[in-house]
Amino acid sequence: MLLLLSFLSLFCFAVFSQSQGQASLSRSNDPNGRCVYSFTVVSPQESSCPGGNAKSEMDEVLTRLTLLEALVSRLTAREERGTTSGGVRHSEENLHEAYAQVTRERNQLQQDQKRLNAQVQKLQGTVAELNREAERLRQRPCEQTHTSGGTRHENRPLRDPVFHFENTSYQEMKAKVKELPASHLLPEGIQRASSPKLSSNISSGCGELLSVGDPVLHRKADAITGKYGVWLQDPDPQGPYYTNKTVWRIDSIGREIRQLFVYEDMDQFSKGFPMKVLVLPEPVESTGATVYRGSLYYQRRRSRTLLRYNLTSESLASRLDLPHAGFHGQHPYSWGGYTDIDLAADEQGLWVIYSTGKAKGAIVISQLDPASLEVRRSWETKIRKNSVGNAFMVCGRLYTVASYTTPNTTINYMFDTATSEGQAVAVPFVNKYRYNSMVDYNHAQRKLYAWDNFHMVTYDVRLGWAGKGRS
Repeated sequence: MLLLLSFLSLFCFAVFSQSQGQASLSRSNDPNGRCVYSFTVVSPQESSCPGGNAKSEMDEVLTRLTLLEALVSRLTAREERGTTSGGVRHSEENLHEAYAQVTRERNQLQQDQKRLNAQVQKLQGTVAELNREAERLRQRPCEQTHTSGGTRHENRPLRDPVFHFENTSYQEMKAKVKELPASHLLPEGIQRASSPKLSSNISSGCGELLSVGDPVLHRKADAITGKYGVWLQDPDPQGPYYTNKTVWRIDSIGREIRQLFVYEDMDQFSKGFPMKVLVLPEPVESTGATVYRGSLYYQRRRSRTLLRYNLTSESLASRLDLPHAGFHGQHPYSWGGYTDIDLAADEQGLWVIYSTGKAKGAIVISQLDPASLEVRRSWETKIRKNSVGNAFMVCGRLYTVASYTTPNTTINYMFDTATSEGQAVAVPFVNKYRYNSMVDYNHAQRKLYAWDNFHMVTYDVRLGWAGKGRS
């Protein structure tokens, strides 16, 4: 390329000189047979050359052209390298700018996510507060009345929309408690202590309920079917397969409740790993079932029929229609749930808590034969079943829980089957999760088992006599 430029430069110079009448172009072969172009230029100042010859001058010109060609090539290569490195630098700058843009967008998204999470938590808090207010209104019937179209209507308390009942009215038990010395409760303390029944109760650890501890959480249900249910351990297991560590659970929401989940121990129960699932031959009604001496005792759905299911043979062992018992919403606890018939077990045996038309909704207690389910004896109390949130048996005594939703409520009533007398009490009780649908006593563990709004909890209890506690 440089040679061509050089040739053109010489050609232009020769043409210019020729136009001035001082140059000529000739062509001849050199000794090697190559064609050589010669330019003859007449010097305007010199008549003859002072020295040297044309060949040496031509060699010098060629040398200078070669050097010039090398210099141009070097400059061209440097420009190409500069262009390439500049492209790389430009690409790197573009990458840095794109990364910075992505980082800015990610930070913005994180800020948006934090803001949305805060809004969701605030909304959840508002919803929880509204739910608490709604439950408070449900358990406190309105006293005001209003008229519509000339007809006078009473405001009725609200119920859980899952359940519907023929009789929707209920009242909260308001216990008036008067503190009395222990001597008033036990008129002849020494004589009572010397009685055979009292001595037997003391030796077996029985006594009056003095206090209930705070709830301890063991498991939370992970589905809507677990809002209500039954969970228990057998205080007196029978047979080789199950022990007092075995945990039994029934989720009681549904039309055909037949699944009985079996867990090896409390640890497996807390982790949610059942070792077996039994399918019951008859569907279960509500949360009134109990486990006692190797059998599951429960009420058949939509009936007053009591069933005993042998856990070892996995078959029905006994059945009995509970005489005159209300069922399926006739005499439930105040929260509803078709809790008309509630089975329980304590130190003195198997019990059933219910009501009848003759009792007009008052709680009736019957002691049952654990094998045949026959009624051995019955007691009628003076407290309405739908005025309390739940009930359980301890040492032959019925205890009722005033409310199923109030966080800090009380055990407000006690009925002693030994004396056939009832009285108001005030033992503090906590509904931590504000919807307690099942409370049962386990005398071997000395605990209450409860199902409180998806949460399966236990309470430690303390029993005693004449102000001297026995834990």
